Amino acid sequence: MAANKKKVLLMGKSGSGKTSMRSVIFSNNTASATSRLGATIDVEQNHMRFLGDLMLNLWDCGGQDNFFDSYLSSQRQTIFNDVAVLIYVFDIEIETRQPTDAVLKEKEKDFEYFYHILDNCRSRSPEAKIFVLINKMDLISGGKKEKDEAYSRKVRELETRSKPIMGDTSLRCFGTSIWDQSLYRAWSRIVHTLIPNANLLARHLSMFCSICDATEVVLFERTTFLIIARSGRGGEFGEQGGEISDSGDDPINPERFEKISELIKAFKLSCSKLQEQFHSLEMRFPQFACLLDVLTPNTYVMVVTSHPNIQPSLLKLNVRLARSKFNELQAGRFPSVPTTPTPPA
Repeated sequence: MAANKKKVLLMGKSGSGKTSMRSVIFSNNTASATSRLGATIDVEQNHMRFLGDLMLNLWDCGGQDNFFDSYLSSQRQTIFNDVAVLIYVFDIEIETRQPTDAVLKEKEKDFEYFYHILDNCRSRSPEAKIFVLINKMDLISGGKKEKDEAYSRKVRELETRSKPIMGDTSLRCFGTSIWDQSLYRAWSRIVHTLIPNANLLARHLSMFCSICDATEVVLFERTTFLIIARSGRGGEFGEQGGEISDSGDDPINPERFEKISELIKAFKLSCSKLQEQFHSLEMRFPQFACLLDVLTPNTYVMVVTSHPNIQPSLLKLNVRLARSKFNELQAGRFPSVPTTPTPPA
């Protein structure tokens, strides 16, 4: 099957963190290592294979004023034609500065560039999905309340500014930081919109979850560890935006699997430094059992069960029995049922 190529524009002012987040997600760099990255000059194109046949053509666009002016004039057709996803990154750190004339002018210029980029993208690629990442949320002082308030103010301002173009369509916004799982939450939802058979994959995952009597099942892309689909507690995986979440009074963190993405990526990096390969993970606790294992050549699956009689070895057997069907599904051969794994005793 020919690769399904999707053009993704990553745009925003210089220093907003575009290249850093790309490096963390797709190049397996740590957040601390991004300080060595230089400014992007003009446009850097990166082709990344995702789930086998999906090719992400990521355009990381430099954010200096002269580059923006070029994107909106001489390069307009090249930049904005055939776009599948536009991601615009705002640096919320500017909200922490004193509102001097220079700071207000800088904010206004960022809004103007965003408006014109949004306008060009909507006119030349009307089917493109628009995402806004409000980055560097870790630089907002205070706790969750202060961060949520800063995020909400920014979103309201953006929606007001973009209404002449977006109409009644809301912007899909995410608060992000390269230092926590919020980055994986945002990018998981972005790439989810690019997967052609994402809904079918989710339905088969739900059937697999039911057959295994699992509490939750989550599908990760093997290289980036972004979440592809999930089933069980918390409902099906979606693309809605939102501020950085906190577990609050709920003992179950709503971003638990994004945190797992972050932790496993860090653990895999540690393994590679020791010249070892990460393959799978099994855990058994009094309250639950958990397995993280390879499902297809391009995915990992995590199966969590609170059933007291289910052992990780049984979960592993069910994953092994499901592999052939999920391989067919990923290859575009759509089975009517996902698998017939062993039911729990």
